[in-house]
Amino acid sequence: MRTFLLILMLGAMAAAPVQAQVLPAFGQERTGGSGLQFLKVPVDARGAALGGTVAATADDASALFWNPALAARGGTQVGLATTSYVADIALHYAAGYTPVNSPLGTLTLGFSVQALDSGEMDVTTEFSGPEGTGETFRLVDLAFGLTVAQSLTDLFSYGITGKLVRESAAEVSTTAGLVDLGVAYRVGDTGVRFGVAIRNFGFNVSPGGSITRETLGGEVIEESFDGIEPPTTFLLGVSYRPLRVLGFNDGGPHDLTVSGQLTNPNDNAERFNLGAEYAWNNTLMLRTGYEFGLEEATVPSFGLGLLVPGLGPDLRVDYGFNRLDRLGNIHRIGLNLRLN
Repeated sequence: MRTFLLILMLGAMAAAPVQAQVLPAFGQERTGGSGLQFLKVPVDARGAALGGTVAATADDASALFWNPALAARGGTQVGLATTSYVADIALHYAAGYTPVNSPLGTLTLGFSVQALDSGEMDVTTEFSGPEGTGETFRLVDLAFGLTVAQSLTDLFSYGITGKLVRESAAEVSTTAGLVDLGVAYRVGDTGVRFGVAIRNFGFNVSPGGSITRETLGGEVIEESFDGIEPPTTFLLGVSYRPLRVLGFNDGGPHDLTVSGQLTNPNDNAERFNLGAEYAWNNTLMLRTGYEFGLEEATVPSFGLGLLVPGLGPDLRVDYGFNRLDRLGNIHRIGLNLRLN
């Protein structure tokens, strides 16, 4: 059964780049070619501070967002995060997972929810002018995920997440079922880890509902909308802990993890990301990262984490900062609780 599940998952991951245009679409313009864009926004402070280079290292509750295979190695964890995004948009994230015994061995089961809220916005039309019609609307986007992950050996794990996604604006909404697939591999005691994930894989969906708009010929009710493609993204990440491998921090307080990641979305150019995390005494973490190929990212991201002492289980507080050239500053804070 384990072999069957592994073959099924790897087969789906191999087919997904072709079916969902994960591989580069040479000679084609891909920018803006998908919907459900809120699924691409990093939800956690640590991952964002590291430039998104966590497909191989997200060992906390954010694993359910980046690479579900990593949840198989994290014990029991719960995480909360909030993002102050551009234009007063708020993005919230909650996730948790725990190992359970089953006939297939020890499985890790997880649940996650992601919510984006634009807040109230004024309705404007060609006839109302910038002052608007006096009406308001808001964008509300939700994603619920259920995850199953398992370690097949002490080096290799896999994970699968099924997601129900709903995006709504005014009286129009889109509902989709999507899948995340991931594998993670630790190369013995070399300090090298690999992670591969395909996020938001699924079929095209069409919005439903209706919207009324003013024209010179009177009111028109729009009820037919073009289908949209989910924002499928392929991640290939690698990380390395040079101090531990070289023996400089055996029993000492210092640790360093450097990471790199290829990010290949189906609706934009490929990007290469770099990140680094320094940990002192496993208590204070300093982080930075950079996304090459992202036009808006002109300065590195940075952040920090602090393990709060004296509270029994491990409780870590995280902060992450990103700046987009024309859109402004983005702040993220998060809490992650490790129970065992």
